[in-house]
This record gives sequence, C-alpha cells and structure tokens, in this order.
Amino acid sequence: MTRALFDALAREAIGEAEDAAAASGWFSAEAEVRVDPTSKPAKVTLVVTPGPSTHVRNVHVHVEGPAASGGPAGTSVIARIQGELPVTRGDVFTQAQWTQAKNGAVEALARGGFAAAKITASEASIDPDARAADLSITIASGPRFRVGELRIRGLTRYTPELIRNFGAPRSGDYYDAETLDMLVRRLNATGYFASVQAAIVTKDAVDDVAPIDIAVIEAPTRTLDAGFGYSTDTRFRANASWRNVDIDGKATQLAIDARLEQKLSSLAVRITRAPNEAGWIDGLQGTVERTDISKLVTETAVAGVRRTSVDTRDNWAFGAAYYFDRQQPDGAPRVTSHALYTDVVRTWRRTDDPIAPTRGYNVELDAGVGIPGLSTRGFGRTIAKFAAWHPLTRDITLSMRAEGGAVLAASREGIPSALLFRTGGDSTVRGYAFESLGVKSGDATVPGRYYAVASVEATKWFAPTWGIATFVDAGNAVDEPKDLSHLALGYGVGARLRTPIGPFRLDLAYGQDVHSVRVHFSVGLAF
Repeated sequence: MTRALFDALAREAIGEAEDAAAASGWFSAEAEVRVDPTSKPAKVTLVVTPGPSTHVRNVHVHVEGPAASGGPAGTSVIARIQGELPVTRGDVFTQAQWTQAKNGAVEALARGGFAAAKITASEASIDPDARAADLSITIASGPRFRVGELRIRGLTRYTPELIRNFGAPRSGDYYDAETLDMLVRRLNATGYFASVQAAIVTKDAVDDVAPIDIAVIEAPTRTLDAGFGYSTDTRFRANASWRNVDIDGKATQLAIDARLEQKLSSLAVRITRAPNEAGWIDGLQGTVERTDISKLVTETAVAGVRRTSVDTRDNWAFGAAYYFDRQQPDGAPRVTSHALYTDVVRTWRRTDDPIAPTRGYNVELDAGVGIPGLSTRGFGRTIAKFAAWHPLTRDITLSMRAEGGAVLAASREGIPSALLFRTGGDSTVRGYAFESLGVKSGDATVPGRYYAVASVEATKWFAPTWGIATFVDAGNAVDEPKDLSHLALGYGVGARLRTPIGPFRLDLAYGQDVHSVRVHFSVGLAF
C-alpha cells in the first residue's frame, strides 16, 4: 500500500466513523486515526470521541388527503399514529429509530384502509448548538379503499365458497388489513391449506375499489402426527393424531386424537363440517378421559354437538353434551354422576396481536345448565374470564388476568367433575401443583362449586424477543362462596421469549400456602 492510498483510506474512515456516530445521535463526534509504525505490520487505531448526544425536541406528523378530511376512520388511525409513535420528545435521536417511526406511520395508515399511503416529505433538522433534533413527516393517505373482487388462485379440491365462508371480506366493504390477516390465520389453521397469502392490489383499483388477491396451496387431506413432550403440570406426554380434512368431498373433517401422560390420558374423536354461508361451524365430538391428579382418579366420557362462529374477535359458541363421570378419591367413597349439559360462550378479543399481545384485552363469558331430570342433579353454571395487556413504557409490559366461576346447586354431589373447578399450575396459580387447589375429600383434592383466580405480571423486555417477568398469582377452588375469602398466593420471577406459537414462559414461583418453590414452563396464552 502506498502512503497516498493509506492517507485516503484514513480520511474515509474518519468521515464514515463520524457519520455512523451522527446516525446514533452524536452529531459532534470527532474521530482520528492513530498509527504505530514500529509494529509490523503497522498497527492502526480509530479513536472516536462521541461528545454529547442529540435529543429529540419536536416531532410533527402531518397527514394529507382523505384520511385527514374528518371521517372517523381517518381520525382514529391518525390519533393512533400520533399516540404510538416510537419517537417522542426527549429521546436520543437515532436515524434507525426515526426510519422505523416513519415506516410504522405509513403502515398504520395502510392497515387502516388507506392502502396507498406514502411519504411525501420527511426532515430531521439538527440544531448542533442546542444538541436538539426537530423531526417532521408528511404522509399522503390516498383514498380509503373498498373491497372489490376476490381473485382466488390455487383451488383444485375445494370451492371458493369455502374461503368466503371463513370470513373473507365482502365486496363493497371498506378494506381493513386486520380482517384480511385474520382470514389468513383462520385458513392456515384449518388444515385445508399448506400456505395462504392475501393482499389488496391497489394498482388495479377502479374508483377506489380494489381487488383482493388470495393465493393458496392445498394441503394433503390425510395427516398423521405423533410426538413426545413434557410439561410441569402433567409431566411426560406421548400423543398421536390422525386427521382427514375431506372425508366426503365437501370439506368435512374427521380427527382422532390420543394422549397419554403420567397424570392424564384421553381419546377424542371429532367430526367438523366446513362453515356455512352464515359463518357457523358445526361439529360432533366424543371423548373418554382418565386423570389421576391430587389423589383423585377421574374417568369421564363425553359426547356432544357444538356450533361455533368463525369470527374469533367476536366469537359465539353453543353446545349440548352428555357427561358420564366416575370419581375415586383416595380415602373416600367412589362417586358416579351424569348430566345433559347445554351452554353458550361469548368471547371478545381486542388485542394488537392474537398470539403475543402487548396491548388490549380478552373477555369470555360462559353460561350453561345441567338439565333437570336428564342429569343426576339439575344445576346452573357460569364462568367469566378477563385478561388485559398494557405497555407501561416502551420496554415494560403489564399483564393482568382475572377469572371466576360458580356452579349453582345445593351440593357438588351428582355433578360431573369436568363441570366443577380445581385450580393451580402453570397457567392459573403458579407455586402450586397442577389442580392441587380444591376441596378436600379423604386424602384427595376434588373439584368444588366455586373458583376464583387473579394474576398481575410485569415484564421488562431487554430485546424484541426476550425479557424478565415478575408476577403475583392468587386463587382457590371451594364449595362455599365464603371460603373464597382465602386465596392461595404464589409469586416469583420468570424468563419470557416471544415465539411464533406464542410466548414461552419459564417461571420460578413460591407457593405461600405450601411453603415451597416450583418451576413452571408453558407456551401460549391462557385463553
């Protein structure tokens, strides 16, 4: 290397280092190249003195076009952009974060129906004396699109009505990206398809009406799955399932699932019809199950019918099932019962992500009746569940959960155990063994007529995918409402990892009533 070339490279290194520092908020950084000519080869050191950082002083987001004309859809999405912008006054300015904020603002408009939104002006003005950055962005929203033709490709075995009946957007509806995302999730979960992709095509729009392209790859009709696993609730597990998603040429599904665990074994058979035009899925199910938990052996057989809506955000489910149940508590007499049980379940889901939410809430209400004369004992049953997520800061998320249930009858005797309540374990009250909280009968813990569970958890995220949580759980299952005055407490710390199948949790919890520490791990949401 010649001396002239070396000097040129050194000058470039100095400029690039100062530019890199500026992109991270240090606009007064100074760089120099130091050379030790006595070493062979020569030792080159690049020294950067960052100086004071530059902080964001002002942020302005200006939206032009139909979104800013005062309509409720545009007003809502603009307010969300301004309220959730990841760059705020006082932050250290970085180019990467500013770019993320601009792209996120455009994406939010696009997902809110303004699919042709684009940036028309962007500026980051730096005041070096005040070490302040004034940021501004102007976005042209473009029109709010309506849904036109559904252009479906890839179907050979199934009809286009199958996709439409799973809640596809209808012609004339305003375009909403979340609706399209939910459709893709539903179709991917059906077993009919190996791949589903959907997108609005704004370049083919006519008078603000744009077609939706849906491309699918059909999956094999028959699948056989088997696996082994372990959970802290039910220990080692072996499972196998066989499914045929088209047993009659009309997309009717047959599924057989077998599960063998140290504490639980079951065999389930389900027949499920494809959704009808009104968006309802009808099914038949039969299950036999044996559990051995907390010194209570339970054998249960269930056969029933169920109707469920395809809309998972506002979901309805109706059902009727016949339960036959036999309980053998350790140290107490065997109990046999049966019930014809009908119920209705209503679920509301309002979260930013259905798998790993950080904002929003879920609510579930369940009410049912054990039919008198067709059951060992007539009874009513209600359950309410609530879960919420709220970001306290950019990297701290608070989650809360509360649920409770009641079986309205003079006694739990004669009511199948599957319709009563126990609690404790990975997804309810950590620090206690799986379903170890309940009513004492002999040496066993049996289900009670009432239960309540509550949990508060704060998670500090050190990276986009992993964090550390602290939590407090409380809960119990009892036979009398007054006994809920005592809730078993569990508290501890845990590791969190965001995965494609939901949050992974590894917890170390102390159960205050049992004076012991337990390890819990689980994946996914509680409901």
